[in-house]
Amino acid sequence: MLTDKCIIVGVTGGIAAYKAPDLISKLVKAGVDVHIIMTESAAKFITPLTLQTISRNPVTTQMFEFPGEWEVQHISLADRADLMVVAPATANIIGKVCAGIADDILSTTIMATRAPVLFAPAMNVHMYENPIVQANIAKLSSLGCHFLEPGTGRLACGYEGKGRLPDVDIIFDKICSLTVSTRDLTGKTFLVTAGPTREYIDPIRFLSNGSTGKMGYAVAEAARERGARVILISGPVSIPVPPGVTYIPVVSARDMFEAVVKHYQEADVVVKTAAVADYHPKKQLGSKLKKGRDDWALELTKNEDILQYLGRNKGNRILIGFAAETDNLLENATRKIRDKNLDFIVANDVTQPGAGFGTDTNVVKFLYRDGRVEQMDKMGKKEVAHHIVDRILSLQETLARGGS
Repeated sequence: MLTDKCIIVGVTGGIAAYKAPDLISKLVKAGVDVHIIMTESAAKFITPLTLQTISRNPVTTQMFEFPGEWEVQHISLADRADLMVVAPATANIIGKVCAGIADDILSTTIMATRAPVLFAPAMNVHMYENPIVQANIAKLSSLGCHFLEPGTGRLACGYEGKGRLPDVDIIFDKICSLTVSTRDLTGKTFLVTAGPTREYIDPIRFLSNGSTGKMGYAVAEAARERGARVILISGPVSIPVPPGVTYIPVVSARDMFEAVVKHYQEADVVVKTAAVADYHPKKQLGSKLKKGRDDWALELTKNEDILQYLGRNKGNRILIGFAAETDNLLENATRKIRDKNLDFIVANDVTQPGAGFGTDTNVVKFLYRDGRVEQMDKMGKKEVAHHIVDRILSLQETLARGGS
């Protein structure tokens, strides 16, 4: 997706500047032509030589450096960019750009570019929450600039709160979203299931799981960005619906089964990421069960297996499943491919750091029908989603040539 893209990374003067090499390295590995602009303050936290070595391009730090070519440098970089990323973005650079001040090479280049601009803020929590900073962010957002939410945790200043530089994988995912121009799924329809289900015991209590829907929503968003028509069937989650998808909210496993049966025939590809409850209460109480007994036996009955139904009625569709396991990952995932008639499965060990429910990253393996296993590094869920789409396209090409 990012091969041969030109991205300018602006590095400003905050302690989070030490994380810039990780982002730049990830971009270079993805085939990006990375050009770096550093403010004078940034150079006090990390040396230009470090970033030049990683990016393999000269690092610009001064407005009036002797030009290596005839072009005016900030105009040349601004014209060349497919995207500008400011990471970390201090309150100072956000305020200057908002006010239209261009008094150094970074602010001047931002003013001169027509490329999208992405800010990844990092600062003291009280500074970030300052109404002036929030107003600057709101104004720039209204003018078309893009912002990531800072991370929350212990800050370098000693405070706890929101202000950490977003995880490098999250920044990378957003870069992918803003620069992807491939429309290789045009004419295809994806059906994606996501999130948990809720199996109500009474009007108040229910059985569920920790799925947040992030992985499924990332798949839906990636497919939509690449031109597909997307039907997203989702259990209850608290994340925004990706723009441009057909959204079908459901609650229980039975609701999801009915929605899938109704819509799956429209799909060329089905990606089932939802964490569906295997059982539901045999009897749902009409009113809240009051406390008053030491023990309570809850009788459960099995839900319809949605993935198995899809496998039996697969036809010419491509069917992708997910396996979230705590042990015997490969054995359980391999059995699921066979039993559910899947084309491939995305498997992860939810006990592994960075791979469980609710995280913004994932660590997955792709398992195929022919026994191949492809191990992926830890990456943002949006990046995982694009890898899934890439493998679906590869599979479609193989099938079109008569392969299996």
